[in-house]
Amino acid sequence: MKSGFAAIGDTQFLPGYCLLLAYPRAESLNRLSPERRRDLLFDMSLIGDAVERVCRPKRVNYSIYGNRDPFLHAHIFPRYDWEPEELKPYPVWRYPDEKWTDRGYQYNEENHGELRKKLKKALLDGIKQAYRR
Repeated sequence: MKSGFAAIGDTQFLPGYCLLLAYPRAESLNRLSPERRRDLLFDMSLIGDAVERVCRPKRVNYSIYGNRDPFLHAHIFPRYDWEPEELKPYPVWRYPDEKWTDRGYQYNEENHGELRKKLKKALLDGIKQAYRR
């Protein structure tokens, strides 16, 4: 992508969770030039478009923090109707630790490879369409 690398998340309890890793390395959005900021935020939205097309969530949430890792990266989380009611109105970080560490949700090619391939195709199609204009 223009601003970095798209990656599928290492946990998939919300199927389609992805990240955008800024490249070249940057510490924060505010330290980027206006052009690089625009590219990163646009690329983030293209990943969200791919997640919507493939996973059909209710919505897509975007977050950039950098509190624990000062390498600029964005989280792209699909949110679903089937999530527990008590967690729906809150950020995904409210999910219990077990969701983040359960081996059943950890990305592996056997369980999640097909999803990754579909997301990649949808993302590449979206990039081609976006830059055709």
